[in-house]
Amino acid sequence: MADSIRDLLEMSLQDTYSAETQILEALPNMQKAATSPKLKQAFQEHLAVTKRQVERLEQVCKALGIEPEGETCEAMEGLVEEGEEMIEELSQGPVLDAALIGAAQKVEHYEMAAYGTLTAMLKAMGEQKSADLMAQTLKEEKDTDELLTEIAEGEVNPAALGQKPANDQKASRGAA
Repeated sequence: MADSIRDLLEMSLQDTYSAETQILEALPNMQKAATSPKLKQAFQEHLAVTKRQVERLEQVCKALGIEPEGETCEAMEGLVEEGEEMIEELSQGPVLDAALIGAAQKVEHYEMAAYGTLTAMLKAMGEQKSADLMAQTLKEEKDTDELLTEIAEGEVNPAALGQKPANDQKASRGAA
């Protein structure tokens, strides 16, 4: 039970740590299921980024005297399960790639909310160094989300629709 902002911070750090460790397990399966070379590469790169993010969480927890391991993040468990179901239910190809991007972006948005909250709590507590580390992770999550959008709009979604990727997706984006 959280009786103070410190308790809430501890619960939030542990929840986020659990979420990230679940993602470390899920990303190789997503990479294997993807057919788009760009998407495979994005999942591979995000695996390396996620490992660094876990290290940052451990660093923040150590600095604050908090054990990073706690209860399982049920929200991430559900998001990962949803992605696994898509891998099982859809045939490999552009439609599955589109589903994988959607599943990955749900994860990214959850993480952006978590890291934004952690950053704000740490700043409020005067823990600027830890806040800066969480803000760095927040930026990485936003960058990954943007990359996934570019892959979806520039390659995967047009392929899923049976279209060839357009050369200038940005021009068509404004018309939507």
